[in-house]
Amino acid sequence: MSDGERIELRAEETGQRVDRFLAERTQLSRSAIQRLARGGRVTASGTAVEPAYKVHAGEAVVVEVPEAQPALSLLGEDIPVEVLYEDGDVLVVNKPAGLVVHPAHGHATGTLVNAVVGKISADTGRDAARPGIVHRLDKDTSGVMIIAKNDVAQLALARQLQGRRFDKEYLALVWGDPGDQPAVVEAPVMRDAADRRRMAIRAGGRESTTRFTRIASYGTGPERRALLHVKPLTGRTHQIRVHLAFARLPIVGDPVYGRKGADRDGLGRQFLHAWRLSVNLPHAGPLTFTAPLADDLRAYLASLGEPTVTVPPFGEVG
Repeated sequence: MSDGERIELRAEETGQRVDRFLAERTQLSRSAIQRLARGGRVTASGTAVEPAYKVHAGEAVVVEVPEAQPALSLLGEDIPVEVLYEDGDVLVVNKPAGLVVHPAHGHATGTLVNAVVGKISADTGRDAARPGIVHRLDKDTSGVMIIAKNDVAQLALARQLQGRRFDKEYLALVWGDPGDQPAVVEAPVMRDAADRRRMAIRAGGRESTTRFTRIASYGTGPERRALLHVKPLTGRTHQIRVHLAFARLPIVGDPVYGRKGADRDGLGRQFLHAWRLSVNLPHAGPLTFTAPLADDLRAYLASLGEPTVTVPPFGEVG
């Protein structure tokens, strides 16, 4: 077997296909995992398994990823991205709205990876064209993201993410008002069988928890909106958007889970911003990074006038 990367995870539940289990928890596509499994590179409890194998709770699942040549599409591009922090292990950026994180079908170039790939250098085997995307933001969500520059940092950050020690905080403007008491949504999230582009709250989905607190509210009646401080305790696809819609607090401007026909004020995307991220870096130790509220979101808030309620629990949002 050629040199490469070894990823080991432990199953939390029984019954999920191993290819889906790994695709939801790694940066590998499901088709890539299926190819690796058929080549004997995916094991469960030490035994090679096929893609359709159903994992068992507590079982160790390992995938061996051989070293690959860099894809031609992962060439560095001159795309302006604000760098919030950089050291030998990580690059922390303020991702603008409208920027896809990773090349995929329909977005082969012009992504965040293309923007930062020229900045990545590897001392421990990670190719310069394969920056370590540890977590993702939706295309139209702005804010702070951390990218591993080497394998040691990638593994350390991935373990923190899996162990829920990756502290992420968001700002979201929603329709409605949850009141002045902190709230929590605990509801399982899974892919919507009727529309694979959406996620849905369904029994049998993956455990998901989102906490939120109102910071401010604007307007009255059906036009009332609230600015929330949101902390997802898990990291499911579209989790915040789905959970807030489930709580009858849809995010303003969300084209998928939002209030239909409600975006009349010119906001061209969902009002969701990854505001703050706290991690423990391999050499720099515990650090917190903050991305100022994006200009378009700040202007939208200003257009709503003075808030009727303001209770900032954590200081300045900008």
